[in-house]
Parts: sequence; structure tokens; C-alpha cells
Amino acid sequence: MAVVAALTLAACSGDRGRRSSARKPTPAAQLMPGITSAPIRQCLGRLAEQGVDFQPLPDRDFGGGCLAYGSVKLLDVGTPTTNLGAMTCPLASAFSGWVRFGVVPASRAWLGSEVVKVETFGTYNCRTINGIGATGRLSEHARSNAVDVAAFILADGRRISVKTDYRSADPGVRGFIKAVHQSACKRFATVLSPDYNAAHNDHFHLDMGRGPFCR
Repeated sequence: MAVVAALTLAACSGDRGRRSSARKPTPAAQLMPGITSAPIRQCLGRLAEQGVDFQPLPDRDFGGGCLAYGSVKLLDVGTPTTNLGAMTCPLASAFSGWVRFGVVPASRAWLGSEVVKVETFGTYNCRTINGIGATGRLSEHARSNAVDVAAFILADGRRISVKTDYRSADPGVRGFIKAVHQSACKRFATVLSPDYNAAHNDHFHLDMGRGPFCR
């Protein structure tokens, strides 16, 4: 398969549809020209072994500690996902595994329908943790090392959102939300939910920074 043309950091994955059985990800060796970091090469190799379609992105330093080093653009993890920009390779690997082996099976088990789209608020964002002002500790988003997940679209048309369904009275929805949250805590260094604070009332924050921390 031809290597996909370079994409901007803010580009979205869009509704690409389910992966075709005839489609194969680009071999990792074709995606590594110029990448000299051994850890990054190893991570890209593992990502390719997961059957994920991705594009390595050039290292970018935006100033003020905001950067995107060792990052990739996820093109296809098997389930369409919106608003994915630059993600560090370890984050991309954890996210891909979570969607494929945590989210999708949980939707089948608890909701009787498969997740066919994951909606996110994005990845890279040059900002502090509280998102207010120019002072304070930088968020992992500023290092392309975090993703905020907002909702899940099911094959039967339902939309399960963190904002409206995190404390749902429906036992199936509540079980699904709990299952994907617990699965995330096993894969990411930090997982923040509406239980953490009001700033996370409408999404799961997932990052590969300091941890482990699950709330």
C-alpha cells in the first residue's frame, strides 16, 4: 500500500468505515526512514504488529515546552475515531489496543451492539493542566501525549456519551462505561473521569505521563 501523504497535526481521521479484510497496514519498515531513535523504532514496530494503519509525523517544537516528538497520526485502528492529531507512539499503541480489545468487546457484552465510532475532543493542545492562562504545569496534551474521549456511537444508532451517560440509570450503559474506564486504567498511565473533577465531566482524559493514576 502506498504511504499516505503527510497530514497536518490537526487533521481528523474522519469516517473511514470498518477495516476491510483485504486491507493491510503499511509495513513498519516503510514508515521509518530517518527515524534514528531506537525506542521510537521499536514502538513503531509494535504498532505495526497490532495491525494499525498509521503515519509517523515529523518532530515539532512549538516553543514554551509544547512539542510533538516521536508522534504518529493514527489512520485506522479498525474503528473510526474523530479528531485524532499527533499522538506519541506509546499513546497511540495504548489507545489502539484499548479501542480494539477494551471498548468494542465491552459494547457487545453490555449493550448488545458494537461501537462503530469513537468521538474524541482531540490530542495535541499547547496548554497548561487547568487550561487557563500561560502559567502552571503543562498538560500532557502539550506533548501530544494525551487524548480526551467524549462518546461512543453504536451500530444500532445509540450514542453513549461521558457527559450524559456516565451515571446512567440504565444498568447496561452503566456497566459499559465502567468496563471501558477500568480497561483504560490498565493501559494508560493516567485516566481522569467525571469522578475526578468538574473539568472532566464530559470526557475521559487518557495519557501516558506520570502515574499510575486512575480516577
